[in-house]
Amino acid sequence: MTGDDTAIGSSLGSGWIRRINRRLLVGTSAGGALAVASAQLRTLAQGESTPEMPPMPGMDHSAAPGGHPLGMPTVVGDVDHIANGFNPSDILTDFDGGTVTTLANGQTQREFLITAYNKDIEIVPGLTFPAWTYNGRIPGPTIRVTEGDHVRITFVNAGDHPHSMHFHGIHPGNMDGVFDEASGMVQPGGSFTYEFDAEPFGLHLYHCHTAPLAAHISRGLYGVFIIDPKDPWAPVDHEFVMVTHGYNIDFDTEANEFYAVNGIPFHYDHDRYPIRLRVGESVRIFLVNILEYDAINSFHLHANFFHYYPTGTMRTPSEYTDTITQMQGQRGILEFTYKYPGRYMFHAHKTEFAELGWTGVFVVEE
Repeated sequence: MTGDDTAIGSSLGSGWIRRINRRLLVGTSAGGALAVASAQLRTLAQGESTPEMPPMPGMDHSAAPGGHPLGMPTVVGDVDHIANGFNPSDILTDFDGGTVTTLANGQTQREFLITAYNKDIEIVPGLTFPAWTYNGRIPGPTIRVTEGDHVRITFVNAGDHPHSMHFHGIHPGNMDGVFDEASGMVQPGGSFTYEFDAEPFGLHLYHCHTAPLAAHISRGLYGVFIIDPKDPWAPVDHEFVMVTHGYNIDFDTEANEFYAVNGIPFHYDHDRYPIRLRVGESVRIFLVNILEYDAINSFHLHANFFHYYPTGTMRTPSEYTDTITQMQGQRGILEFTYKYPGRYMFHAHKTEFAELGWTGVFVVEE
């Protein structure tokens, strides 16, 4: 690690971790140096420890409060959401419609202010990550407009690297956020205003498109861009945004060490902040995959099936299933209801991703 990447070890409140990678977790504790291979986490997940290694401080692989066995490994304690400046539970339903005005031609205009800046984020208890953010959060604000609206985004780069905003959708080339300053590449201290009419309707995303692109995305510069159809989607009881991504905390550009939904690994576990529903309530999930350094991601819903609308640009679902896969930048809308009360997991169906943070629980009540 060089430069500001060394900041990854600057805040270790729990004192147990110095470095973690896909194959080896290395840390310190009162008992001295600790090393736990990630393959051993699968053993620890069953409440056991290996003869070579003690259980990992700061992690819980046994049971949730009340004695319920955990379906996946997790971490002990919680991150400081206030210091982070965002909470994944809020991001689920935090839709930003911008400042709304009406243009002289009668067209609705929605204006947004987005600022990119560096920010240390505690991603698991005691471990901070030197992120690059839109408006200080990962993912950035969920921009939500209606098909045909005029969208005007003032982008300010308060970071220390060139950044941009590249929107998926249809718009002029000089609003694409690539190539040069004339099309939205912004130097530190500069700003640019992106303007276009919102089309097509569906579930889209935005992200920085500055080289090296993988570094800018993996550091946190991405967000959701929803264009509602003029003829609205059917009403539902709950709409949730879920952005799946990872953290490459040793900056080797080869593998992620943690995986997450909406910024914080393990957040939606049932011993923390499960998502609460009632039997028969209709749910719509806007699912976006922006995972870097891994070729593919997935979503699996336990004990249920969902209708899936790829990119959200069609009114007819493509399939009725319980598991879908997405490449980076792919996204889709999931719709379902639960028939029975209970606790139900949702997670990546790549076990490694789930055991390193991409997992959560729906608690369904009568």
